[in-house]
Amino acid sequence: MEVGQRPRAKTPFLISFLRRASPICPDLRRASSFPRRALSAPRFSMGKNDYLTPKAIANRIKAKGLQKLRWYCQMCQKQCRDENGFKCHCMSEGHQRQMQIFGQNPHRIVEGYSEEFEHTFLEHMKRSHRFSRVAATVVYNEYINDRHHIHMNSTQWATLTEFVKYLGRTGKCKVEETPKGWFITYIDRDSETLFKERMKNKRIKADMADEEKQEKEIRKQIEKAEQLMLPPTSESDKPSQDDPPRELNNENGVKVGFSLGSSARPVTKEKPEASKVVFGEVDEEKNEERNPGNSLKRKEIGGKSTLDELMRDEEKKKEKINRKDYWLHEGIIVKVMSKVLAEKGYYKQKGLVRKVIDKYVGEIEMLESKHVLRVDQAELETVIPQVGGRVKIVNGAYRGSIARLLGVDTDNFCAKVQIEKGPYDGRVLRAVEYEDISKVAQ
Repeated sequence: MEVGQRPRAKTPFLISFLRRASPICPDLRRASSFPRRALSAPRFSMGKNDYLTPKAIANRIKAKGLQKLRWYCQMCQKQCRDENGFKCHCMSEGHQRQMQIFGQNPHRIVEGYSEEFEHTFLEHMKRSHRFSRVAATVVYNEYINDRHHIHMNSTQWATLTEFVKYLGRTGKCKVEETPKGWFITYIDRDSETLFKERMKNKRIKADMADEEKQEKEIRKQIEKAEQLMLPPTSESDKPSQDDPPRELNNENGVKVGFSLGSSARPVTKEKPEASKVVFGEVDEEKNEERNPGNSLKRKEIGGKSTLDELMRDEEKKKEKINRKDYWLHEGIIVKVMSKVLAEKGYYKQKGLVRKVIDKYVGEIEMLESKHVLRVDQAELETVIPQVGGRVKIVNGAYRGSIARLLGVDTDNFCAKVQIEKGPYDGRVLRAVEYEDISKVAQ
């Protein structure tokens, strides 16, 4: 060895053996030497943070929490942290296999995700907001708190607005568009709710049956009163039929006398007391004997006035019972008079009352746009159809009856209608206020 020349390091026996015989790592054969400090290097890597270091804890918190939806792969159910990670995931072999499966039947997979998204969304509505009216964005933010939820970008709805409109069209939720956004209300179709609605309808029918019975009793009383007011027809007033003539046999020779100038005074029977007293009115007997025709007329006039008073009392009673401070009914056409909704184009627009909520709020489906709104009855107005059209009496004595419009009195702001259905069929009401009737949907 020459002077000033560095001595060559000797290769250990194990490394030289691997260099000569290892088929796994052929690079060891080409290595001329193996540094000793490589053998003394620590076995663990210093590139990663320890489990309890703040950096590792922060990474676990980020991985556990909700990240950006745009970097989530629904097919692989993989959440990436940034755009670079999502790009690398899309280039991975597993993602490519999932894309091949998706390409075989894309419509079925999208429909499956849509059904699952709708089911879980409505289930959350049922549990959290079953009987309340809530903003759609609030429900959606609560729904996506679950990290493994079905993302909307994998369904058939591109935006939340489209999904809310779909719920309104299918009748699964009540949808209302307001200046503050879309509001939805869950429609409960459970057996308990249906049972309550059935019992409510049963009570309404029972009330209608009781009302019909009461009307029949009143009609019977009126008929009895009319029969009592009719002029009495007794057998004494009619010409009596005498017995057939017989031959007079005077066997004993008794003389028979006849008085030609005298006539028998007719026997007058006193009228029964029931015919004198009708509804508490007593006629004088002397006036009846002197002028029987006038007394009969007075009886008829008095009877009619009594009937009129009876009917007027009955009308007042029904008016007092059926006159309410709420008048909304399902199936009628109303006009929106809310100036707050003028910006949305609903001012003075007509709509159909689909449902009445708490007696004073109506769920209105606009006739032109088919949008569904919830408007208070104070901001609604009744609609009067053309003459001959069908209306519904929404308030007053005949509340709830269906009638036909016969005429309109513009000076007195009232209408003439004839009831067609119900216990008052055929009755004509000559002066019904505009506020008490409204057009019925065809």
